[in-house]
Amino acid sequence: MSNSITVLGIFVADLCFIGKKIPSIGQTQIGNDFQIGPGGKGSNQAITVAKLNGDVNFISRLGDDEYGHMALEIYKSNNVKINSVLLDKNEKTGVAGIFIDEKGNNSINVIPGVANKISKKDIDNNLDTIKDSKIFLTQLEISTDITMYALEKAKDFNCITILNPAPARIIDNRYFKLIDFFTPNEKEAEFYLNKKIENEEDIKQAAKDLLNFGIKNVIITLGEKGAFFKNDKEEYFLDAYKMTDKVVDTTGAGDVFNGALAIALSNNKSVKEAIIFANKVAAISTTKLGAANSIPTIDQINSK
Repeated sequence: MSNSITVLGIFVADLCFIGKKIPSIGQTQIGNDFQIGPGGKGSNQAITVAKLNGDVNFISRLGDDEYGHMALEIYKSNNVKINSVLLDKNEKTGVAGIFIDEKGNNSINVIPGVANKISKKDIDNNLDTIKDSKIFLTQLEISTDITMYALEKAKDFNCITILNPAPARIIDNRYFKLIDFFTPNEKEAEFYLNKKIENEEDIKQAAKDLLNFGIKNVIITLGEKGAFFKNDKEEYFLDAYKMTDKVVDTTGAGDVFNGALAIALSNNKSVKEAIIFANKVAAISTTKLGAANSIPTIDQINSK
């Protein structure tokens, strides 16, 4: 089997509004900066894999418009394979409105656009790509039905499956057994368990409860506190990578974590090594503005 990775997901153009605070309802404020860049969880993850010298295919749909062509240029310059990206002349590429405060926190509204049209037929048309992959990585920004259909196909081909359950959506219980690595943050874990997570004991119990759904490995990402891993053999907390540079923007850090995790696992790193690596790549990404624009290259990672 090759070391290649297939990512299923969406591209959106990130419209970033940077200001002192994230505006509250009814509030108008004067911001500090604005930029347009590439975004979408799946796209960010695919670009992360490519920037880390991984062999990656991206399954998605783009509109035949300015933002769609911007995406294709980015994929071309970063060596993301686009044989599985369909260009649709009748639909618009999606966008995301992102408010970012001076601490790097963000609030995001995603309009998937043409990515809402990703279908089972798109998955079927790319079965050879999935079959030839070691790892299949996806999220929940497209239809849950399509995502679960793709996960079933990936497991049929014995791929290692990673589901980043963002944004959190209801998943039928029968699908959890398809997931080798489940990577929620604390809020997403709370959604699936319908209870608050407030301390380390809560995190440990949450991971145990998620394993009981039939998932093989659970990684709960904890932002600046690192991550917690559990499977049926071991469990441990891993600290976040210690940064000397200031955190500027956390947008896309979770996507970078998942992309870096995927490539580390594809290169036969142990789970612990993979999480440590993913923590480092994600942390470095928070020191620059933007999602895909902030993803470090393998040379930048090695120099830290």
